[in-house]
Amino acid sequence: MSTSASVRTISLSPAAISVEWTDGHQSIYPPKYLRINCGCAECVEEWTNRKLLNPATVPAEIKAEDYMMVGRYAVQFLWSDAHFTGIYPFDVLRKLCPCDECKAQNAGTAAGAEAKK
Repeated sequence: MSTSASVRTISLSPAAISVEWTDGHQSIYPPKYLRINCGCAECVEEWTNRKLLNPATVPAEIKAEDYMMVGRYAVQFLWSDAHFTGIYPFDVLRKLCPCDECKAQNAGTAAGAEAKK
């Protein structure tokens, strides 16, 4: 998994958000999963990083209605619940990839960081 890859294309459907990365990897995200992982100040307490968004308040059928690129480093989604303030930096979006390959890579990276403490 490359953490320096950028987004090549994004496709939206009611059931999934598909991201094709410049390194050839494809990430497919359930919309609710990404919405729950929004890192904006409305969803995460700025100083403590405590989650403020209650996942139970996010509708199961939520979808990304549109998106816009933020420079060359992030993407911002317009959610069907009218939330639009969160941006997803590419490195964060890649770490959120739910595929088995990325989950294994992230688990290995987390274990390595823990061992260094």
